[in-house]
Amino acid sequence: MEEKKERWKIEELVFDKQTLLSLNRIVKKGLIEEINYVVSTGKEANVYRAKAPRGYLAVKIYKIETSKFFRRKKYLFSDPRFNFSVRNERELVYIFSSKEFKNLLLAKKAGVRVPSPIYYEKNIIVMKFLGRKGVPFPLLIDSFRMVEDKEELFFSILNDIRRMHKKGFVHGDISEFNIMFDPEKQRHFLIDFGQGTVRNNPIYVELVERDVRNVVRFFSKLIGKKLSFEEALSYVYD
Repeated sequence: MEEKKERWKIEELVFDKQTLLSLNRIVKKGLIEEINYVVSTGKEANVYRAKAPRGYLAVKIYKIETSKFFRRKKYLFSDPRFNFSVRNERELVYIFSSKEFKNLLLAKKAGVRVPSPIYYEKNIIVMKFLGRKGVPFPLLIDSFRMVEDKEELFFSILNDIRRMHKKGFVHGDISEFNIMFDPEKQRHFLIDFGQGTVRNNPIYVELVERDVRNVVRFFSKLIGKKLSFEEALSYVYD
């Protein structure tokens, strides 16, 4: 039975040795039993659904060999919370993973709906699974036709930016590709907090403006121009 619990359904996946060792430790902690399938793929990380003792969890694994995190140094090295005297790509990936975990905690504390962070080790983050009956919620880009009140959703997302700003924190990469939507309960979740940072980061204002601009741009196509970028930004800062 123990051997079965520690087997991985990942024959089709390519993980480096250190990642496999970390996954094995996470299994031994009793957090997950096995990885089922990939939920989303990206240049820097993949997210998987994992079977847990009670239901499912999401496991985000940052890639080591194929990632080029040094091109993200603008978003990493300017963050005053971290010491980026790193020697190689692997160490930088580990820092980025811990950064996203801490950002999820900050966003949740600010009252924003996010995948609740549970545990992280090196390049792996274990989070609450966002979905129903084992099926993940769709991204907003794929589900906006199911949104019953698009204007309400627009202001709800804008309020998330405002809540985080009041706590001195910004997501930094909000878009229709980083928002999941629950069609049944008509509510959204923000995801992918790797670029999030705090107020005393020199690029903080730039990232707040990017988030607001992206939300206004997307929803202006759906509901017409309810607020200009300047008005929306003023609302966030108020």
